[in-house]
Amino acid sequence: MIRLTLVFAALYGGLAVCLGAFGAHALSSHLSERMQAVWHTAEQYQFYHALALLALALLMRTGLTGAAFTTAAWCFIAGTLIFSGSLYLLAGSGVKILGAITPIGGVLLIAGWIALLTGAWRMTP
Repeated sequence: MIRLTLVFAALYGGLAVCLGAFGAHALSSHLSERMQAVWHTAEQYQFYHALALLALALLMRTGLTGAAFTTAAWCFIAGTLIFSGSLYLLAGSGVKILGAITPIGGVLLIAGWIALLTGAWRMTP
């Protein structure tokens, strides 16, 4: 799970930089201000959770393994894909129904932070 978490951290981080540049340069003249803000929100959350996955992989590498940390990783991976992915699609296509699935990703991201908190709470000093 450590390797997979690190792979997604790198993938999401790299894509966040690429999609941020694409949004700022190639799409800026094609998107309304509102849709530019939606795109920016997607890239921010993707980057934040890429960093969270990186930190989680490093924690797991030190031997802090367990169901809570694995759950946190899966929630961050799926939550980022659904949350940021749906916002990118919404901003790029303008199809508003895509925004309806965004909260599912948000709930998964919150669940990931709760799982991380649970794992940290259960750690023995």
